[in-house]
Amino acid sequence: MAASGLMLVLAILFTFAITANGAGRLGHTSYLKKGSSLSVNRASDIIQSQDGTFSFGFYNLSPTAFTLSIWFTRSADRTIAWSANRDHPVHGIGSKVRLNKDGTMVLTDYDGTIVWQTNTSSKGTDHAELMDSGNLAMKDQGGNILWQSFDHPTNTLLPTQPVTAKAKLVSTDLSHPSSYYTLRFDDRYILSLAYDGPEISNLYWPNPDLSSWLNYRISYNSSRKGVLDNLGQFIASDNTSFVSTDWGPGIKRRLTLDYDGNLRLYSMNDSDGSWSVSWMAFSQPCDIHGLCGWNGICVYTPVPACFCPPGYVVRDPNDWSKGCKPTFNFSCGGDDQPMSFVSLPHTDFWGSDLDFIPMTSLDACATFCLNTCSCLAFEYKSDSNDCYLKSVLLNGKTVPGYPGTAHLKVPQNFLSKQFSYTLGNSETLDCNASSAKVEVVVFDSDAHSNVGNDATLWYYLYGFLAAFFLIEVCFIAFGWWFMVRKQLTHSEIWAVEEGYKMVTDHFRSFTYKELSEATKNFKDELGHGSYGPVYKGILHDKRVVAVKKLGDVKQGEDEFHTEASIIGQIYHMNLVRVRGVCSEQKHRLLVFEYVENGSLAMALFGNRRLLQWDQRYNIAVGVAKGLAYLHHECFDWIIHCDIKPENILLDNDFEPKISDFGVAKLLRRDQTDPNMSKVRGTRGYAAPEWAHNIPINEKVDVYSYGVVLLELVAGRRASELTASGTDDAEVAMRQLVWTIREKLKSGDRSWITGFVDPKLSGNIVDSEVWLILEVAAMCMEKERSLRPSMNDIGSDWLPDSTSLAPPPPPPPQAAALRGRAVMARSSEFEEHRPWRRQVPTSRLLEYTVECPPVAALPTAVRLPARAAFATAQSWAAGCDTTVKHAMDFWY
Repeated sequence: MAASGLMLVLAILFTFAITANGAGRLGHTSYLKKGSSLSVNRASDIIQSQDGTFSFGFYNLSPTAFTLSIWFTRSADRTIAWSANRDHPVHGIGSKVRLNKDGTMVLTDYDGTIVWQTNTSSKGTDHAELMDSGNLAMKDQGGNILWQSFDHPTNTLLPTQPVTAKAKLVSTDLSHPSSYYTLRFDDRYILSLAYDGPEISNLYWPNPDLSSWLNYRISYNSSRKGVLDNLGQFIASDNTSFVSTDWGPGIKRRLTLDYDGNLRLYSMNDSDGSWSVSWMAFSQPCDIHGLCGWNGICVYTPVPACFCPPGYVVRDPNDWSKGCKPTFNFSCGGDDQPMSFVSLPHTDFWGSDLDFIPMTSLDACATFCLNTCSCLAFEYKSDSNDCYLKSVLLNGKTVPGYPGTAHLKVPQNFLSKQFSYTLGNSETLDCNASSAKVEVVVFDSDAHSNVGNDATLWYYLYGFLAAFFLIEVCFIAFGWWFMVRKQLTHSEIWAVEEGYKMVTDHFRSFTYKELSEATKNFKDELGHGSYGPVYKGILHDKRVVAVKKLGDVKQGEDEFHTEASIIGQIYHMNLVRVRGVCSEQKHRLLVFEYVENGSLAMALFGNRRLLQWDQRYNIAVGVAKGLAYLHHECFDWIIHCDIKPENILLDNDFEPKISDFGVAKLLRRDQTDPNMSKVRGTRGYAAPEWAHNIPINEKVDVYSYGVVLLELVAGRRASELTASGTDDAEVAMRQLVWTIREKLKSGDRSWITGFVDPKLSGNIVDSEVWLILEVAAMCMEKERSLRPSMNDIGSDWLPDSTSLAPPPPPPPQAAALRGRAVMARSSEFEEHRPWRRQVPTSRLLEYTVECPPVAALPTAVRLPARAAFATAQSWAAGCDTTVKHAMDFWY
């Protein structure tokens, strides 16, 4: 009996263990069945994705406040990826979410009040599933998605989750409820960051001072979609593109619009669940609009912080987005309260211009503002004598070196006061790694005001301390200004800002003295290009480099460093590597890797070693790959604008490397030319659209590449090839291209020998010469939509010989061989960048080989273009006949 009783007890305990274990597993299922619910009262009521990355359930903001959220299970702080009710938390007792039988998911508070529900009412809903991507999806029995959280993002995008015309990110944080930042597509279909405040709305990313073209964006693409992939690259339909610094698979990432208005890409460390920033839209937070609220000013000290101007006090010390309020009442002048101005050098309040008066004096500008009641301040730029009247004081920032001065309207009696402001009482922006409090003294008073003899001792002490700090600040500022003259370096600012790591082993900043010593005071000149001379130099570590001095660079140091660092991150075997940059005072220099064999121009047109045909063909393929990378694969879309033999260098193995790519980005474009239609190419290589004053795209490089192909074959300058009776170089070039195209269509090969470089002595591959000329003719089409992309040239027309499929066996009697050249991008690329489609989309070449006797209909064999022609050649040789170019049409 005792044994039986013991067995009974063990059985009961075993059953209880199984039940408890089953209940635990049930709490971590990835499904919520129809009719089931999750309760805030049960901590185990959590749904997890199958891989355990994400959890869904009630997230405790406090002991009594909960949101229905999806969060990263293994992150250190359980970071939220999505919330259903982030603005309306529910109570910690009695709240629940239920998947009703009518197909709706409903969140109710403790009293039964509906706080949130899905907009679905399909009885076909079978269950809700938390997928491994972090997407909460309601599905029917067939697995079709009826509703998903990916269509309703909050402030975070997960990989594969799109931002669309309807789905936008909105920044909200419970500790900063007045954050008004959004990531959305604007009226021009440009993906933008916007400050959507209750009284005013403006865009601040991409740069609102530049056109969409200069921001490398493409407007009015109706698809309006952007996606972060699993490798860490974001691509949008307007050409927005950026890549995580830790690009690659296997890393958990999130793209979050933080409450400070900065868009950041975060990557999670699996070992401790911490997050690090791997990309962000702004390295300088003061460029974010509305960051310090109304009347507030963002300043670098050197850490970014907010402060109020003279005569203003902060509204809420715990929330700087509410800005500052004046301590006086504005009036339109008069005897009761005459108004004057307080000057804030190097300060700007972007936007809200009441009026613009060009070429006027400072006094006249002040008079205009005094006479305009709605004018709160005016901006005066001494370098251009321009006057901007301001009706709103928003987006204020102080940047050393900025040429403008903001003059704030205040009562005249304020001019006799001294204003002291301590940033210790204000908020230091989160991107700062330091928590030190820095005191800034702002002193705008009448320098000749008298101090009464009956002033108290503390007043003297106060004045002495203020004057001491003022003199110290002025001394440091003057010394800084003297060292850098007009533009101040922001390296100190960048050094403390989150995510900035410009100085690396591959790309670093050089001083002008370093480069002067390396080049022996710029004595050994290698050449002189469109953008400036190039000198040979030897660094202290014995590396040989090429140093280019850039001329006519009007950018400030911060902008120049930013653009140069982007170029420095570009790496491809057919692109010259950028090793570093120098930006001191007016000096702007780029440091490149040294390429041993000089330029293609020296090899083709000089007295250097003769380039054999196989080397020339390899150069054509390599240049195509390099340009394809710049146009299609590089995270920052780049047009070279000056492809020519002088900008194609050859290494020890005569592998081509394109130089000067991206340099056009470093030279500030004419502000009156927003569509970038100013001629930049070299005569003879420039596409026709340069001269026709129309916006350009990457097809200008395709045209120039076609000219280079002709020169590779002929061994002469294109200008020599077009020598004819006309003085118009463009007309002569079109005549040459038309002649080549007609001869290619005729199938007559006799003229090739006279066209090819005679120095080769006939040591060529006819089929490759034919193919190169055919590609050159396509590239030099006058209508740019008919030109192929560099991606297509590299993949379909000039692939490596190793990538060609083995030719099919020769036909017994007859065959028609078709080589297809795709003129649009691949389907994968089309999915993300449909705005790049060209019409017509494809070209079909059909080569026919007839081996008598001809019996049946020809058999069509489709191969890449080069393989098609080469195979046709081999068939023709076996049949003792020639290849007929039977078809050449577009579809």
